[in-house]
Amino acid sequence: MFQIKKICCIGAGYVGGPTCSVIAHMCPEIRVTVVDVNESRIKAWNSDTLPIYEPGLKEVVESCRGKNLFFSTDIDSAIKEADLVFISVLSNPEFLAEGTAVRDLKQPDRVLIGGDETPEGQRAIQSLCAVYEHWVPKSRIITTNTWSSELSKLAANAFLAQRISSINSISALCEATGADVEEVARAIGMDQRIGSKFLKASVGFGGSCFQKDVLNLVYLCEALNLPEVASYWQQVIDMNEYQRRRFACRIIDCLFNTVTGKKIALLGFSFKKDTGDTRESSSIYISKYLMDEGAKLYIYDPKVLKEQIIQDLSQPSISENDPERVSDLVTVTNDPYETCKGAHALVICTEWDMFKNLNYEKIYCEMLKPAFIFDGRRVLDHLHPKLQNIGFQIETIGKKVTTPRIPFTPAAGVPKIILTEPPAKKAKV
Repeated sequence: MFQIKKICCIGAGYVGGPTCSVIAHMCPEIRVTVVDVNESRIKAWNSDTLPIYEPGLKEVVESCRGKNLFFSTDIDSAIKEADLVFISVLSNPEFLAEGTAVRDLKQPDRVLIGGDETPEGQRAIQSLCAVYEHWVPKSRIITTNTWSSELSKLAANAFLAQRISSINSISALCEATGADVEEVARAIGMDQRIGSKFLKASVGFGGSCFQKDVLNLVYLCEALNLPEVASYWQQVIDMNEYQRRRFACRIIDCLFNTVTGKKIALLGFSFKKDTGDTRESSSIYISKYLMDEGAKLYIYDPKVLKEQIIQDLSQPSISENDPERVSDLVTVTNDPYETCKGAHALVICTEWDMFKNLNYEKIYCEMLKPAFIFDGRRVLDHLHPKLQNIGFQIETIGKKVTTPRIPFTPAAGVPKIILTEPPAKKAKV
């Protein structure tokens, strides 16, 4: 069997960078070169400040960078010298969860390797298997044909996204009936046939993979004349958009049916905790809906750069082709207390652990009254009695918090967000 001594990975992003860093870390005898056309990204990989944040990644990179791990823009040379290029004659889809990517790579549930059913394809599969076998048990390495590996990737993410949309649909029902979606999720999650993972109601899923892979599945089904199957999976995306829109409507409704000119503090902008990735983050869309109503947004995230937040909110589809409104309505801060000072409402969009330990008495004293907390991630459940005693009005996902709501008469104006309006169907990828 041919032995791999040099690997080239094309693309130094959220997948290529961590994956090949761990391969180099676990296989010190293999020279791994990660290449990219983006010079600034490669410079960041070669610096003390990596271009992406993942717990444990910096330590892995520093342990082998300059020894058997290299980052370069010289793509042609790296390809010519490599014994294996990710991905050329085979398919090796990743199953990483951002925030736990290093752990997922070192202790994977499975490694899936697909390739052509030809002698060359099978040799390539076995060569890559030998790389992973340095630290992954053979029983966890699955080999398939190319189509099976690609569909396995799409189906896995579609099933996970489906679970999130399913529990989010139940959260709306819980709010209407008085049930608590956390209690419902715990009850059904104890059924071993269902399990408890990915049953956390929230403002919706984000990240680069779930929506992209579900839409790819929808497109594939439509192309293969399976409209019923395509429609089924499209509902997963539609429910996710509905949940975001519903949460934004709730904020507007509670703030006396208008947020025009009101300061709203958004805590968290990444799509989940322990990552700086904002791709398809629900925070982007909630910000859009509130900006559409003229709200003044003050945004804080411990890992997302100001430039990234402004870039995300300046996309034509988010800014309504008016990037100037972002500069007028959005302020990015580097301190959560400054973010909340003088705000009408505090909105938690990302489940960063630090948000559980903020000094909410201080925050309440510096907010306008009545002071609202909208917990889109259910991170403050254990603090509800304390927060109510402080004086906060609390709104959360999938539960009616038993506190007298301050009465109000809705203003004559109607929010631009129409909850019953079906979400726009996104273009297929």
